[in-house]
Amino acid sequence: MKEFITEHHNELIYSLIVLMVILVLKFLFTTAVRKVSKISDYNPVRTNLIIKFINIALTIITMVVLTLVWSVNYRDLGVMLSSVFAVIGVALFAQWSILSNITAGVIIFFSFPFKIGNTIRILDKELLDPNNTDLDKFVIEDIRAFHLHLRRSNGEILTYPNNLVLQKGVILISTYQQGEFLNTEEEDEQTI
Repeated sequence: MKEFITEHHNELIYSLIVLMVILVLKFLFTTAVRKVSKISDYNPVRTNLIIKFINIALTIITMVVLTLVWSVNYRDLGVMLSSVFAVIGVALFAQWSILSNITAGVIIFFSFPFKIGNTIRILDKELLDPNNTDLDKFVIEDIRAFHLHLRRSNGEILTYPNNLVLQKGVILISTYQQGEFLNTEEEDEQTI
């Protein structure tokens, strides 16, 4: 053991530095996400999901940096990783929509102007009902990593993918704040 420590003294010190930096970054990013969540009044489930994504990204970065620090033979590692990435690539290609929904979920967390409890209308011709315009309004019940849970006025629950929310127009009809609904259409008519 002493021989290993004396031979790899520099690598051990650099590894310790990398781990300390990653822990500090994890703390800073987690604190920042929690502050954004608190200021924007986001659902704690959404906050924990984004923190989980950040932890996964930091873990991957740590593994890459540690392989550089320890001077891993990239030929051997390349053969192994190419096999792993070939399998993962086929799986991700087959499930591309899942990856795009996760990415959209992260974007929605930071920039989606609507919250749980808001009433919205999604401008998607497959959702619009020309015979009954009340069915075009949805209350946001939950915002998940892959999809939104929307409730129609007749009680139906619709699961709508996150990537489609970013692609389609969304109209805010009313917001839910402290136990009461504020109708934005009435506010707009009053200001005109």
